Amino acid sequence: MEFVVEMINIRKEFPGVVANDDITLQLKKGEIHALLGENGAGKSTLMGILFGMYQADRGVIKVDGKEVRIGNPNVANKLGIGMVHQHFKLVSNFTVTENIILGNEPTKGLVLSIGAAARRIEELSKRYGLNVDPHAKIEDISVGMQQRVEILKMLYRDAEVLILDEPSAVLTPHEIDELSKIMKNLIAEGKSIILITHKLKEIKAVANRCTVIRRGKTIGTVDVAETSQQKMAEMMVGRNVSFKVEKDASVPGEVVLQLEGLSVNNNKNSLGLKQLSLEVRAGEIVGIAGVDGNGQTELVEAITGLRKIQAGRILIQGDNIAHKSIRERIRKGVGHIPEDRHKRGMVLDYTLEENMILEVYNQPPFSKRGILNKLAIRKYASDILTSFDVRSGKGPLSMSRSLSGGNQQKAIIGREIELNPDLLIAVQPTRGLDVGSIEYIHKRLIEHRDKGKAVLLISLELDEILNVSDRVAVLNNGELVGVVKAAESNENEIGLMMAGIEKGGGA
Repeated sequence: MEFVVEMINIRKEFPGVVANDDITLQLKKGEIHALLGENGAGKSTLMGILFGMYQADRGVIKVDGKEVRIGNPNVANKLGIGMVHQHFKLVSNFTVTENIILGNEPTKGLVLSIGAAARRIEELSKRYGLNVDPHAKIEDISVGMQQRVEILKMLYRDAEVLILDEPSAVLTPHEIDELSKIMKNLIAEGKSIILITHKLKEIKAVANRCTVIRRGKTIGTVDVAETSQQKMAEMMVGRNVSFKVEKDASVPGEVVLQLEGLSVNNNKNSLGLKQLSLEVRAGEIVGIAGVDGNGQTELVEAITGLRKIQAGRILIQGDNIAHKSIRERIRKGVGHIPEDRHKRGMVLDYTLEENMILEVYNQPPFSKRGILNKLAIRKYASDILTSFDVRSGKGPLSMSRSLSGGNQQKAIIGREIELNPDLLIAVQPTRGLDVGSIEYIHKRLIEHRDKGKAVLLISLELDEILNVSDRVAVLNNGELVGVVKAAESNENEIGLMMAGIEKGGGA
């Protein structure tokens, strides 16, 4: 019995979209099998079918050689299939143990035996090198740790096949290395893994085989060791993709954003950003590098008006906006691509066209004396969606919730760039996007710069920071470690600075 899971000729249609069109995927026992495809190619749908969240219209699923019907996720769990979703499903004020046993509570007689569960979780955690504290509260642990809790939840339910949906999208480079080790430990213990991703570097690092799907169809399954990243990228997007960002040297103009001694509290009411001074000029991209949680969020929320500042000034073209309303800041020319597309980026239960005018609905031509002009709105939204290749079932009338994460992201970026802001703050703009879309977004950020606008880029992807930025400012523990020219630096140097070692100083 070579295959633990086989999905044969799977077809799934949603209104207006064929998400999966005759897809076949075969998972061998003890392998890491990557499922590669662009945003909206149908990866999550296919895995949703395997996990019982959707039913296929056609096709066969076999587990251990036997044909099965997976009516819902509980059936999948019983068959030994577990899934870690891209957006975790954890209760934040519960402990790790409470989350893991939720819906699967062990009882002794009528008493809930939390102690026994915690001990078993501790054993599993040790065995697979997860290092999770069973008694910690979810809200107090990092995103990377939360992901490990989701993995533990599956192991606790005796999963043999683990589906990981874009697991590295939310992790720091160090956590990604840790996750690779964990995946290898799982395989060594006889588990099998399907890894949904579009990060080629990651596939090369951990996967044995890779199945590529494009626009809902299987393009092919390849042996990872024998296939170049370039070849996989081509299979995924159907054309040659450039990994290098083409751009001329920047020609900085006057200062657009000036931060002077900016101090901002974090959620725990201590200083998350300490006396930061930095400037961003017209016609340049300044990247902010740092391990997650070192003041990036506080910085962005202070400039955009989502968080009060403790001290200092925020000047946009010489005008202090530190205490102005969010709407006034948008008027002053501040655009914001937020990190969390669901919480801050769009209203998921609005249509796409409603989301495209969130910041300007009260301005002409979109409204006159309080009445919305539907035609103007639709044309504006349609143009953005076409220009940014946002794929959806019903165009501007699609509910935003129905789009894949990557397409939601492209819509938000399109909306913000279309406003033509003097200062564009782009936070993790390509998180969750495939190589084709990343290439396009980088091009648009550089075009925005070349129009003489200022761009502040915050990203955890070091190669993105080095590739796209002109200057790089490094944050560590809420303080500015230093600023370097991107062209004269490298991942190693910036990595050291991220660890708090100043350029030219210390070992």
